[in-house]
Amino acid sequence: MNALLFLIPLALLLGLIGLAAFLWALKSGQFDDLDGAAHRILFDDDDDEDGPGGQNTPPPPSRR
Repeated sequence: MNALLFLIPLALLLGLIGLAAFLWALKSGQFDDLDGAAHRILFDDDDDEDGPGGQNTPPPPSRR
């Protein structure tokens, strides 16, 4: 019975910490775009083929 005097407030405290973390994540926009990452991984950007200047640059000459 004495253990319940410790465990019930501990459970309430952990629940409040979890609720506070969820509300913080909700307020900071963590759940705004749930499908964005799933779509970004599937579709390639064409910009990856461009060089650093935004134009296709030839490879550097090889030294043979």
